Amino acid sequence: QVQLVESGGGLVQAGGSLRLSCIASGRTLSRYAMGWFRQAPGKEREFVAALNWIGSRTYYADSVKGRFTTSRDNAENTVYLQMNNLKPEDTAAYYCAATTSTQSLIAPKNYDYWGHGTQVTVSS
Repeated sequence: QVQLVESGGGLVQAGGSLRLSCIASGRTLSRYAMGWFRQAPGKEREFVAALNWIGSRTYYADSVKGRFTTSRDNAENTVYLQMNNLKPEDTAAYYCAATTSTQSLIAPKNYDYWGHGTQVTVSS
């Protein structure tokens, strides 16, 4: 079992930045590929970013490409999502997830473990 806890969310003005952290416990994070997803009220959970187990390959949704960066520190069992130039449409609950699957990292169904989320609110 892996327990994931997100932190770093908050209220920020448009154009601002936030850095989300996802800390894992229970097992070493280096065994897992990691993803970030978000869900706004009334909408489905959507892919934001992902990275492979060592962090050598990253993937981003088109809507955040060039603004968000994900990275990991396996020694600290932590994954990060740096979010710059935030927009009101980025407002959502953000979740990190872990998987050992070799399937697509874009699909939520391919992830085994999920955190409880952290709220990001961007005001205009």
